[in-house]
Amino acid sequence: MNRLGFWISSIVIVLALFSSMVFVVDQRQFGVVYALGQIKEVITEPGLNIKLPPPLQNVSYIDKRLLTLDSPDTEPMLTAEKQRVVIDWFVRWRITDPMAYIRNVGLDEKAGAIQLNRVVRNAFQEEINKRTVKELLSLQREALMADVKREVLEKVRGDKPWGVDVVDVRITRADYVDAITESVYRRMEAERKRVANELRSTGGAEGEKIRADADRQREVTIANAYREAQKIKGAGDAQAARIYAEAFGKDPQFAQFYRSLDAYKATFAKKSDVMVLDPGASEFFKAMKGNSAPAAAKK
Repeated sequence: MNRLGFWISSIVIVLALFSSMVFVVDQRQFGVVYALGQIKEVITEPGLNIKLPPPLQNVSYIDKRLLTLDSPDTEPMLTAEKQRVVIDWFVRWRITDPMAYIRNVGLDEKAGAIQLNRVVRNAFQEEINKRTVKELLSLQREALMADVKREVLEKVRGDKPWGVDVVDVRITRADYVDAITESVYRRMEAERKRVANELRSTGGAEGEKIRADADRQREVTIANAYREAQKIKGAGDAQAARIYAEAFGKDPQFAQFYRSLDAYKATFAKKSDVMVLDPGASEFFKAMKGNSAPAAAKK
């Protein structure tokens, strides 16, 4: 029984020792083997590998894929015109030499991202200081990004190489700071209001001009119509007067009697109208008497 326990314990110890000596490197990583804190070997190919058990040797992994670093802050930068602008950018980079990277940068990707962010930001600040806002937003933007990439590569490949490669540097947004953006927006709003008021004033003036022209044409049309109506009315009155003159000229007494009837007809417009007349002084009654006497003589 004791011998069986001994063999089982021995097998467990051997398996534990073997598992601490075996490690797998993924195709997306570099394997870095340390011996007493010093880099002993860098494994770049994926597969199963063997090392000495801890604490004699240890292994760590570094990502070999293409990494992306986005701008972490929005601190403004000054252009050649001393305008404060905010830019958003990103950098595509990868670790190419794990040994140089660990010695000069750090043990993981985060350390490289922190230092690379500082270098890229300084390069952007230096290049933006040379350019105006118009150049920053024009085709020279490509030249700016190329210059920033060149400066960053010079820095990471300097006297102490970082063991990294910068693949691309891009600006995703360039804008004024919030205070200037608000001021620009207010100026744009004021300009749009000015244009709108100018258009309204022009439209109002055109409307008044159209209404005045329409009123003038209406007055001219009414005046012309009134003149034609008066001409027609005058011609009609003249024709009527001529006809009346011809008709009444044949019998003046009848004409006078007829006019008296018209006068009385106009006077007694209502049944309640009353007029007190002197029969002896009224031409109407004289005519009635003159007509009744001959009629009695004939009988």
